[in-house]
Parts: sequence; C-alpha cells; structure tokens
Amino acid sequence: MTGLRDRVMLAFEGKREILRADSLYHIYESAAIDGNVVALRGLNVAITEGEAVAVVGPSGSGKSTLLKCLGGLMKPSAGNVSLGGKAMVRLTGSELVELRQKTVSFIFQDSNLLTHMNAIDNVAQPLRHQGVLPGPARKRAQALLDRLGMGERSHGLPEELSGGEQQRVAIARALITDPKLILADEPTGSLDPITSREVLELFATLHREEDVAFLLVTHSRDVAAFCERSLELREGRFIAQHGIGVDIGDLSGSRELLIDDTGTLSLPPDVLAQIGGPGRFELPDVTRDSLNLERVSEERIELDAVGDLALATICPACFHQYGDSDEQLCPECGSSRPMVQA
Repeated sequence: MTGLRDRVMLAFEGKREILRADSLYHIYESAAIDGNVVALRGLNVAITEGEAVAVVGPSGSGKSTLLKCLGGLMKPSAGNVSLGGKAMVRLTGSELVELRQKTVSFIFQDSNLLTHMNAIDNVAQPLRHQGVLPGPARKRAQALLDRLGMGERSHGLPEELSGGEQQRVAIARALITDPKLILADEPTGSLDPITSREVLELFATLHREEDVAFLLVTHSRDVAAFCERSLELREGRFIAQHGIGVDIGDLSGSRELLIDDTGTLSLPPDVLAQIGGPGRFELPDVTRDSLNLERVSEERIELDAVGDLALATICPACFHQYGDSDEQLCPECGSSRPMVQA
C-alpha cells in the first residue's frame, strides 16, 4: 500500500495531505451468536489537497463505516485519523466540531435536508451553527443556490423539490463553509441517470475550478471514473488500488489478492462469481508462491448453456407491461427492470 501511495503522491507534488488514516480498525460489538463484526481491518489511506478518490465495493464491505470514521462522525476502535494535519482522536468534542466545520463537508445519498426548512435555510444552516447572522448567511446561501441553478427554487420545502433538486441543495449546503474536502456516501445513488450525470458534472467543475478534494463512496462506475484513484474495499480491507483510466467494471487484470496472517483469503465479487460462488475447495497442487484451488466434486454443479439476455417485457413486482419501451425503471412501482433469457 505504501508504494502505491508514494506513486500517487508524486502526481500531487507540492500539495499537502488533507486526510490520512493509519491502521484503521472498527468493530461493532454484538451479543448475537456470531459475535462481534469487524467492519474495518487495518486500513491505510491518504488524500492530498484537490485529489478525488473513490472507494468502491459491495454492500457490507465497510464503505459507509470508513466514511464516518474518516469524517469524525464515528470513533474508530483502533488506529489514527488526521484531518487537516490534526489527529482527531486527540481532540475534544468541541474541537472536533470546529475542525469539521472548517475542513470537511458531507453529502449523503438521501440528501438529509431538514424537512421543516426551505432550501435557502437548509443551505444557510451550517453558517448559522458557526454564529453567522441570519441575513448574511441567507445572502451567501442564495448566491450558492443561484450558482447551482436553484435560485428560483430557494423557498421550496424539501417535499416540493425533485430528487435532483434536493441533492443540489445538499451540495450547496456542503459548499457554503468553503470546505477543503467533501465526503460523499453514494451521492448519486437515489438519482436517475440524467440527474446523476448533472451532479457529476457539477462535482467535476468544483474539483477543477475550486480545487475541492473528494472522497466518494460508491457502487457506480461513472462516479468512480470521475476520480483520479479508486480503492476497492472488500470485507473491511483494501484489496486493490487503481489509477486514471481504469475500468471499474473489470479490475481483474491488475488485482492483487491478499492473504492475512490468519490465512484468510478475500476474493473480489467478480472472481467469486467466476468460480461459482462460495463453497469447499481442495488444494491438489501447492508450491511456494502458488495456489491451485478446485471445488470439491460433490459441490460441483453442471450448468447448461444459456441464451442471450434481454430486458423483461413485464415488471415482476407489479406486472406492468413494458411493450417496446426501453425504460430501465418501472413507471408504476419504480422497480429496476430485470434482464431475462431471450
């Protein structure tokens, strides 16, 4: 990991680190039979000023936990996180709040707007928490909404705004304190493809013109492609790191698999799918620096060849008839349109 970090740092020579985590662990305690859940397993990551980094991985891999620990919303079980050069674990509660207000802003998938406030008051709220008077705070909020194409909607309540409009308000709220870093958890996850592209274009403008750094947690290939680096997270570990021009949909050519000190091997989702999923495997041939895995014979399943896949003509949830439409979402119930064998 250190070698990769050093190579990335060369591309941002002259810029200092805005965020750094070393040996980050987080454990959720549980009284269940399965015991505690280890969400993060010794992660190291550094982000420089003006850099955009994506964290990609399947659900349950630890992405949201990582984001909360990096942003000071959750205290890690072990390890250190530094924001703007200051170690957050050593700060008091009020010092941590002040550091976050000056350095970092958050954008969440569901926008998290205050439902009883209109757009302009939602955007002005972070300034009000900093002691700025209502008049100047609202003036700055209106200027930001104008910039984001939301000036005419500034007095609309969240329930009166579309999903894309709500997210633009959330982005304005994140920008009003002039943060050096934006942490975003699935920022386009609840948006339609067109609105998602508009939000990414806005991110790109901020990144290019304002030198804002981003850490984006995402499932989306388009979101990850916006970033200079992508880190792939699997079961609380980074299993690969990739740079500019990497296709997030096909990482197998440059992937490294890690075996930890306990002998645990974590396989990326696409590799696991290619070998037919989890199960019992034998080691018919073991040599130094080489492993050969074969599924035990009693668990092998012979699969018949399948034909081409096509968009379903009927929604499986509400039985809406798509006909000749190329819609990806059901207009009746909003379910994703599945692919079926043609």
